[in-house]
Parts: sequence; C-alpha cells; structure tokens
Amino acid sequence: MMSVERGLYLRPWGVPFDALAYLFGRDAMCWYRAEVALGRPSLVGTTIKCPEKLPEHLLADEKHTGLEGHKRYLSTTVAGGCLLGASVAPSASTEALEAAYGEFADEARALNPAYSPKTVCTDGWEATQNAWQPLFPGICIILCFRHALLQIGERCVRSLPLRISLVDKAWSVYEALTRAQFSQRLRRFREWGLKHVTEGPLRDAVLSLCTKGPRFACAYSHPGAHRTSNAVDRLMNYQDRRLYAMGYFHGTLESARLAVRAMALLWNFHPYGTRIRRDFPARRSPFHDLNGFQYHDNWLHNLLIASSMGGQKL
Repeated sequence: MMSVERGLYLRPWGVPFDALAYLFGRDAMCWYRAEVALGRPSLVGTTIKCPEKLPEHLLADEKHTGLEGHKRYLSTTVAGGCLLGASVAPSASTEALEAAYGEFADEARALNPAYSPKTVCTDGWEATQNAWQPLFPGICIILCFRHALLQIGERCVRSLPLRISLVDKAWSVYEALTRAQFSQRLRRFREWGLKHVTEGPLRDAVLSLCTKGPRFACAYSHPGAHRTSNAVDRLMNYQDRRLYAMGYFHGTLESARLAVRAMALLWNFHPYGTRIRRDFPARRSPFHDLNGFQYHDNWLHNLLIASSMGGQKL
C-alpha cells in the first residue's frame, strides 16, 4: 500500500475501493476513510488564508457523473488555479445547483462576510447562471465564448475549409481589444455568415453566437474577468481522471460530496511536477501560488496545518 509521504491518491491500480477492501481487508477502508476525511474542513478557509486573497473573478461548471445508477452533477467553482468549491447536486435544477454552489458562498463569507465577487464565467446552461444570481446579487454572469464556438465547429464537419474560416473569424472577434471593436467585429462576422453559410443548423449556430454578443461583451467592463472556461476545464480534467480511477461514486450522496471535496484539497496542495519546478523554481503548489507562502515544505504537512480548526484558523 502506498505511503502517506507519497500521497493519498489511494487507488494506484485504478480499481474501486470495494475491490481493494476484498483484496486487502481493513487497510484499504482505512485509507479510504483517511482520504474522505479530508473533505470535512472548509475548502475556502483551508485554501485561502487571507480575506484579501478571495478572488473577484470566478469560473463555475458542472460535470455529469453517476452514483449508484443515478445521474448526479459535480458542481465546481474555480479561481486562482485552485478548486474553491466542489459538491454533488442530486439534480440539474436551479434549486439543487444553487444549494451546491452555495457551499462556496457560505465558506467564502465565513472568511469575509462582505465578500461579493464581480464576475463568474459559465457555459450556456441556464440553470447554472440562475443559480449564481441569488448567491451573489449583482454578480456579472459572463458567457463562455469557447462553448459557443464549439457549437459552430460541431455543426461544420463536412467542409473543412468552411470550418477553418468560421473558426478563424470567430476567434478574431474574440481577440478584439475593446467592447466597441468587439461589437463591430461581431456585426461583420454575422454579415459574412449570412452571405456564405446556407440555411440550416450551422447558420443557426453562427446567428446564435452573434445574438449572445452582449453577454460576451460585458467582460470588457471587468478587467481580469475570465472570458472562456479553460481554467475550470483544466481542473475538471483532473476530476475526470480521479473519478475514472475510483470507478465513479459508490455509497451515499454525502460520501460522494466528501470525496469530491477531498479531491479538491488534494489538488490545491499537491506539489508541482518536475517541469514546473525546473522552469519556475519559486513555485511550489497551487496553495503557494495563491497565498504566497506555505506552512511546511512537505505537502501533506502543509495541508494538515492549513486545515486545522476546520480550515477556519488563519
């Protein structure tokens, strides 16, 4: 069985815990409980040690997964390269997602009662956007431009030259430096699409992107805001790998919730690999990047110290 010093990733062979329990008995369940216990402290309080470090600009998305044959939704909040919110919603309704994302809101306000982020970047799922408005009234919901562009690419698979031209022109719109320039390029893109794209799903996707222009353009009023969901997608790839290795969720909704929270903290405190340490010797971990310090050179000691008192101790 792998040691604590090497990490709490627990499933080196990519098999679920029920199989490990059969092979190794109580030891496997001991390691399982040790990992799940990491999900109990506050994610925000453990990861962010100064209220001034609370991010102004967030990203949010859901991952579809399963639990005992039922569809569940892993609600994820990201900022500063760290997973600051992770929970499992029982359904895709606005109420369920609001409760899942509300865990981040509650933990952030425990650190700073006046906390109110300026923006959150999401995909086009209406339930996600509706869930964030009540949590932080006045927050600007920014629509991810890349998701709208992907819809165009998915509907243009038979003509490679047309697809390349559409994608290049759409990214040219995205690269506008000002809101006025963005709006002008978007109008030209719409005119070009009406002229060169025949009626059908592809033209509908082009016109849909152009219609959503104001929801993309609002990012220009908030310097530093995320305009695409790339930063959250990269961290959700990590969640994908972990979920695949563990054979997805087993047990109760609460055990699944603790498991994804534990995954989040393991990511936030994991030591960077050889390539990053070689190119950027001063960088240690996502926690170190966000806070500018670390309590201990050993990543696990650093995590345990930061999570003391439920993560509420500064």
